[in-house]
Amino acid sequence: NGAGGNLDSEKLWKLPEARDFVPCIQPSPNYTTPDKTRGYLLVRTNGGLSQMRTGICDMVAVARIINATLVVPELDKRSFWRDTSNFSDVFDEDHFINALANDVKVVKKLPKELSSAAKIVKHFKSMSSFKYYRDVIGSLWEEYRIIRAAKFDSRLTNNDLPSDIQKLRCRACYEALRFAPQIEAMGKLLVDRMRSYGHFIALHLRFEKDMLAYSGCTHGLSNAEAKELETIRDETANSKVKEIDATEQRYRGQCPLTPKEVGIFLNALGFPSETPIYIAAGEIYGGVTHMADLRSRYPLLMSKENLASVAELEPFTNHSSQMAALDYIVSVESDVFIPSYSGNMARAVEGHRRFLGHRKTISPD
Repeated sequence: NGAGGNLDSEKLWKLPEARDFVPCIQPSPNYTTPDKTRGYLLVRTNGGLSQMRTGICDMVAVARIINATLVVPELDKRSFWRDTSNFSDVFDEDHFINALANDVKVVKKLPKELSSAAKIVKHFKSMSSFKYYRDVIGSLWEEYRIIRAAKFDSRLTNNDLPSDIQKLRCRACYEALRFAPQIEAMGKLLVDRMRSYGHFIALHLRFEKDMLAYSGCTHGLSNAEAKELETIRDETANSKVKEIDATEQRYRGQCPLTPKEVGIFLNALGFPSETPIYIAAGEIYGGVTHMADLRSRYPLLMSKENLASVAELEPFTNHSSQMAALDYIVSVESDVFIPSYSGNMARAVEGHRRFLGHRKTISPD
């Protein structure tokens, strides 16, 4: 059948056991709707789509903890991708506000009359506790009407939070943060077109230029390609580490599988060569050259670019967050999701799939 392994077709696509786990995100009986808030919380996201989603959900929870009115977050426009998208370009803004009405007051803009109000820009401590936000950040309302979070990725701990705060994070992530209608519609169209081929894999192939540059992973690349990535890293202001030992990175498991290695992995799992595969990724570094071996093993490689026409994709092109949102939708709805690297999007998609019913995810280890 063009593939190794002994797994039969039925087992390859079989859903894992849910083991009686079901979503549990509804608030407790003593949960109250927000009263008059003490001030306004302003936040600007940072990172790619999945990092921004996680940060937004954290800040919804923080707004609840400190009794703040949350101003609709600003999306990151200064990172590598230089995406000019606003919140409403990527997410359904009205749905976000309405879905959280019983949890947190959310407004689209800061009221004009508060433009001169006392404000503070605050660097929230990373992975901070409920007590930190309630006591330390909450005490800032005694002097300020507006708090701006300087950064807000991974600002809230995952442990020892009140149950209702954890549930709120989940409601924000899986119910309130819905993609904008035009993205949802295009995503559904891509899923339908993939389904026309039968069961399919969504492969989150992390082999884009920015990822390889910042991680220092150069296995399988030419000397010229490795040098180009080093130059990108050196010239990027927010790149934290300039000198990286690529071999050491790979030994520590900090590098993604190459496209060739992914093909070998799929082959070993027993997926036949005619398996339809959706490539959820940006532009693969090295293009045709680095994809050749994978394509020789699995010719039915699809992407949004060859499932949709140029005209259909035109509204989203040149907006990395919107294009990533399309990949996110297809990845969540796929029969099997396989990430080549455990990054932000891989973890976000895997969690979303569990929430929706323990859909099958295979993570290389």
